[in-house]
Amino acid sequence: MSENNNDKAIRALPCWTGDVEISALSGGITNRNYRVGDRSGMQFVVRIGRDIPEHGVMRFNELAAARAACAAGLAPEVLYAAEGILVSRFVQGRTLTPEDVRAGGQLERLVELLERCHHEIPRHLQGPALIFWVFQVIRQYLRLLESRREHPYAVALGTLADHARLLERAVGPVTIVFGHNDLLAANLIDDGQRLWLIDWDYAGFNSPLFDLANLATNNAFTPELEARLLTRYFGAEPDASIARGFAAMQCASLLRESLWGAVSRLTSTLDFDYVAYSRSYLQRFEQRWQQFQQRHG
Repeated sequence: MSENNNDKAIRALPCWTGDVEISALSGGITNRNYRVGDRSGMQFVVRIGRDIPEHGVMRFNELAAARAACAAGLAPEVLYAAEGILVSRFVQGRTLTPEDVRAGGQLERLVELLERCHHEIPRHLQGPALIFWVFQVIRQYLRLLESRREHPYAVALGTLADHARLLERAVGPVTIVFGHNDLLAANLIDDGQRLWLIDWDYAGFNSPLFDLANLATNNAFTPELEARLLTRYFGAEPDASIARGFAAMQCASLLRESLWGAVSRLTSTLDFDYVAYSRSYLQRFEQRWQQFQQRHG
């Protein structure tokens, strides 16, 4: 949908009070996002995006997760939803950066946020929900890239598939919670009093180790901060199986993010440098893979 068509679609929504003012929000790399104000004086965020099967993004699931997250006190209220459109309350606050996420005193707030996501959202979730198993996501991405024979990797796709199989075995048995599964700093907002968690495109049941690893790798945690994260979340210093599973999930998170960028380069219409994004994450994956082999191989 073009920007002009998006503008018309937003103005035609039945949820507004009087005329609206629309401005595009920057930073989204999956959907098109807009800030909208109407005569009520309220501010809203409109997300425009349809199902993205190649990424496992299904809008019924995103809507259910967003509503449950709101009921759990983690996300802004969903005010209206239609096919391809989600309207929620605008949160006035500061979008975090990786540096903010790593800042002193932030860890306690982040762990509390994750614990509530993992354990409270299922109490409010209604209807069917997806599971997000990163290794299945990786398998699907590799199949798609192989079929298109377009990928920027110096490493063969078959080698990446072998690495993923070893990592999946290393994770071992898991406990299932409800995960956000996309813990980029840009999905965290600080309103001065509390943290908000937004963008539930990839939400689904998962191991808590993935959210922990995803948070750490997306925000360049130091080994010391990683150790504190695990100790705070599990209430004790992690044993060898948790440490191995966390390290494997870190590798998987980086690989998934790199493959996400490669697939998005082929399928997305957004103006974003997916090639550079994918290459950066692949380099980080290869470094982390070497570390994993040395410590847990």
